[in-house]
Amino acid sequence: MKHLLYIIIATAALLAGTEAFAQRLTGSNYATVGYVKSDGTIQDSSYRTIGHIKSDGTVQDGSYRTIGHIKSDGTIQDGSYRTIGHVKSDGTVQDGSYRTIGHIKSDGTVQDGSYRTIGHASGVKKEWAAFCFFFF
Repeated sequence: MKHLLYIIIATAALLAGTEAFAQRLTGSNYATVGYVKSDGTIQDSSYRTIGHIKSDGTVQDGSYRTIGHIKSDGTIQDGSYRTIGHVKSDGTVQDGSYRTIGHIKSDGTVQDGSYRTIGHASGVKKEWAAFCFFFF
């Protein structure tokens, strides 16, 4: 019984611990440029918090000032709710005038409008990756 309790506690701790892991954002050369934690915290490469993406889509800077919004339909807005971009379901990233400025591939590869790889965001929601690479 004691052994089973230990396994349950260890498993719960392991599962809870994986929530705190951050997904790494890298440049085209795979050098780390930052991290996005599962709770929406955005960190630079030295783990300093530089922003937050809240569960309601509000984006805040490191001092918790609202700087933008990510809507459920992929619309990206600035802090005053003006549309500055769009992330389509296929990963196409557009500016506020619907011009394609980038692509987020299903494997997390981030490309500019000419399909040149500018970074990687594997395991990061495409809207979050788009905000970090194109609008932050």
